[in-house]
This record gives sequence, structure tokens and C-alpha cells, in this order.
Amino acid sequence: MTALGLAATAARERAPLHRPWLAELRATLALSAPLVLTNLAQHGLVTADVVILGRLGATPLAAATLATSLYFLLFICGIGLTSAVAPLVAEALGRDRGPTDEPRRVVRAGIWAAALVNLPLMAALWHTQALLEAIGEPQELAEAAGTYMRALQWAMWPALTFMALRGGFAALERPGWPLAASLLALPVNVGLAVLLAFDGPGRLGLGIAGVGIATACSAVISPALLCGVILWHPSLRPYRLLHRVWRLEPSRLAGLFRLGLPMAATGLAEAGLFEAAALGMGLFGASQLAAHAVAIQIAAICFMVPNGVAQAATVRVGLALGARDRDGIRRAGRAALGLALAFMSLCACVQLGAPRGLVGLFLDLDDARNAAAIPIAIGFIGLAALFAVADGVQSVALEMLRGLQDARVPMLMAIGGYWGIGVPLGAALAWGAGLEGTGIWLGFCAGLFVVAALLVARWHRLTRAVPRG
Repeated sequence: MTALGLAATAARERAPLHRPWLAELRATLALSAPLVLTNLAQHGLVTADVVILGRLGATPLAAATLATSLYFLLFICGIGLTSAVAPLVAEALGRDRGPTDEPRRVVRAGIWAAALVNLPLMAALWHTQALLEAIGEPQELAEAAGTYMRALQWAMWPALTFMALRGGFAALERPGWPLAASLLALPVNVGLAVLLAFDGPGRLGLGIAGVGIATACSAVISPALLCGVILWHPSLRPYRLLHRVWRLEPSRLAGLFRLGLPMAATGLAEAGLFEAAALGMGLFGASQLAAHAVAIQIAAICFMVPNGVAQAATVRVGLALGARDRDGIRRAGRAALGLALAFMSLCACVQLGAPRGLVGLFLDLDDARNAAAIPIAIGFIGLAALFAVADGVQSVALEMLRGLQDARVPMLMAIGGYWGIGVPLGAALAWGAGLEGTGIWLGFCAGLFVVAALLVARWHRLTRAVPRG
């Protein structure tokens, strides 16, 4: 046989090995792309509110920032519960291979979980003004924040319901509909906010409360649209996802809580880390806090991509788990981890290569008032490049493990890494070593790298133990 013939034979022998990996990569990209865009659309809702509130003045913006921080801290707890829908539905679909009653029962449990957890969260948010006054915030800001929250808090229930339905759609590999719902809600939110918040002909001039009402109203649109799609779309009708949705099934709800509560605690630990960092940064002055705000905003925008890939990984791993396909589980995890690592490495290169240009997107480089903050922000962005890689890996690894329905040990790893290493080390470097904000960012990076390493190691250990189907 000629050398050319031997090469052709070898290529044919390798092709079957490559095809499953290429198929997995395509499936992960197809699922994650709409999830990434949905994350960006939802982030756009927050950005739009900030822009509108800024037009109302510095005091409304500051007050709404305080209220929104508290709202999202509690919202993350609810997201942890409702996010358990995706891995549970995916595992059932992988196991049963076709329309089955299990997705309906899990989605129904997710809707009930959203309603039940909403009650204590709403009760806490109702007392926002009193809470802010108790921790020493100025009365003017606390009162305005309380007014804003009395409107905004009504977005909690529909937003959590949307997250539960979104998990079901993702597991069914139909992420385009949640994306469409999020894109529709964005202009509605902006239009209502302008109509309700500002003075002028045909406008109500409700100020900060008007922005909160607009956000709450637009939050209803997304779950309502998804419910309409469930009832209308022919491919979803066999699953009957809303059939007898009013019926409470304690066993399914308990299963959702068993997986969702550790997920909620993990999210709360991570969100608390960022809140603590912002509070600590404020102690070093306005320049350091402004620089931190720029760097963390850049990191947040980059994070939308690995976050979407991570959500896709939950579904892909869950489907393979249900089918008892150990090789499929490994392929799904490695494909997602590779995509996230590649993207965040690219982001890190951009951050290291053009930090001043990135700062210029947020701060006027020629304004003398920003002279102190700019070099600090450039330094923080250099650290954010390291932060980005570790954050992407830990995010995807965490969701890969959730696809295996493993949440309790990863929760302990996350809490230990963030609060046992990241916060103490950051505080020691910031105050003990005199590094100030740089020390806090170094603590960030150390905690995230430790968590990422622990989660990846656990993934490898668990996937080796999965029996072949």
C-alpha cells in the first residue's frame, strides 16, 4: 500500500473517534449561544435601568443602587432553587428518551418553589428602608430606596417563575424562546420607565417609583410569553408542562429543594463575596471604588459567555447522565470547559493588551477628576485578566457537577474557597500588607483559583465512578 493509501486509511480510522467530539461541540454551541444572548439581554435590563435612573439625578441613582444590591442578593437565593429544574429535567429526558411525565412534574415543582420562596423574600424587601436606616445609610437615600423597592419587589415572583420555565426550555433544548421573551421585555421596560418616571406631556412623572413599576411590569411579560409558547407550540404540547400546575406535589418539591438549596447557598456565598469586596473597596476612597466598579463591570460582561456555556453544560451532562453514558458525560464536560477556557483566555489577552482603552469606555481619560482612578483601574483590569480565567473555569465546572446532581460538596468547596481563603487573604493583603484595593483583587483571584481547581478535581473523580450504561 502506498503512503497516500496508508494516510487515507488512518484518517478513516480516526474519523469515528472525532465525530462524537465534533457533535458534542456543535450541540454545546447551539444550546449555549441563545443562553449567552439571554444573559446579555437580562443584563441589558439592569443597564437600561441604571441609565434611566441616572437621568433622574444622583440621589435616585444612588438610592436605587442600594435597593438593587439587596434585591439581587435575595434574588440569587431564589435562582438557586429554580435553577435545579434544568438538571432534573435533563436527567429525566436522557433516561426516558422521549415525551414523559417527569419534565412536567419537575417544572411544576419549580413554579411552586418560585412562589413559595417569593413569600419570605418579599417580606424582607418590604422593610428595605428600615434595614438601610439601621445600618447607617442617610435617611434621604434610605427613604428613596424604600420607595423604589416597594415597586421593584413585585418583579421577584415573575422573574423567578421565568427562571424555572427557562430551565425547562433549556433542558428540552429550546433556548430560543426564553431569549425572545427577554428581548421583548427590554424595550417594554425602557418605554414604560420613560412614560412613568419622567415629567412631560403624556407622562406620569412618578420618578424613581416609576422605574420600579416599569421593571415589575416588564418582568411579567417573559414568563407569560413562555406559558403561551408551552400551550401553543406543537412540539411542546406532548410534555403538558402546565397541566394541573396548581397541584402541589410534595415529593417533587422536596427533590427540587434537596438539589436547589445547596445551589442557592453557593450563589449567595459568591454574591456575598462581591458585595463584601465593594464595601471594603469603599473604605479606601472614591477613586478605588470607581476603579473597582469599572473592572468588575468588564468582568461581568465577559462572564455572560461562560455563564451561558455553563448552563448548556448542565443540560448536556444531565442528558448523558440520564442515558448512563459515561463517555457522553465526559465529552459534554470537556467541550464546555474547553469553550469557556478558550473564550476567557481571549478576554484575558484583550484586558492585558489594552487596559487603558477598556477603562476609556467607562471613564473620560481626559477628565482631571478621573486622574486618580484611571491608573488604579488599569491595575485592577490586569488582575481581572487572571480573575476571568479562574471565574470561567469555576462557573462551568460548578454547572457540570450540577448536571450530575452534585451540589452539596461543591457548595462547601465554594464557601471554603471564597470565605475561607479569598476574603481573609484579601483582607490581610489590603489592610495588613497595605495593598488596599489591589489586595482585595488578589484575594478574589486566589479564592477563585482554589475553587476552580477543587471543582475540576471533583469532576474528574465523580466521572470516573459513573457506571457505563
